[in-house]
Amino acid sequence: MTDNQLERLRDVMARLRVDCPWDAEQTHESLLNHLIEETCEVVDAVEAGTDDDLREELGDVLLQVYFHAQIATEEGRFTIDDVARSISDKLVRRHPHVFSDEAAPADMWANWEQRKAAEKGRTSALDGIAESMSSIARAHKVVSRSRSHGVDVDLPAEPIDEETVGEQILALVSRAQASGVDADAATRRALRRLEARVQGAEA
Repeated sequence: MTDNQLERLRDVMARLRVDCPWDAEQTHESLLNHLIEETCEVVDAVEAGTDDDLREELGDVLLQVYFHAQIATEEGRFTIDDVARSISDKLVRRHPHVFSDEAAPADMWANWEQRKAAEKGRTSALDGIAESMSSIARAHKVVSRSRSHGVDVDLPAEPIDEETVGEQILALVSRAQASGVDADAATRRALRRLEARVQGAEA
């Protein structure tokens, strides 16, 4: 048995795919809810858990990565080493101020987004934003992308503290519920209108 725990996990996962009936029948699609749930549990551990909680939950997320990679390996598509190589190459490529002699950019986030857009051939600030994100998380991403890409849309920017943000969002949800309005659906519709404005400004 190897002392390298990442190699050990790869071996354990490969064995489970052969000898455990449940693990053997899983697919990328059947594992999605598990990946989402485990990711949410990492958030809980960061915000309210102990180091032991965080270590355990990160392990559960790591298992999901190895599980998906093992399925892909069996299908002849890619391996866990390909996954690790890809992310390492990406990090080196997008940090020339660390791995080469370029100066550190003044705006790190905007620089990251610009390099990503160039690599992927993206033409819109909205390209590549996951459709499956929650409405608030997606709204945050759309606003962030619009700003980092310099899209000329009028977005509020008055300073506000974290506690006020939370209280006002809860107050709006409460008012929406009392008025028979689905706050999540209303946010998605408003977000689609913002996305249309962003696309119009980019045209």
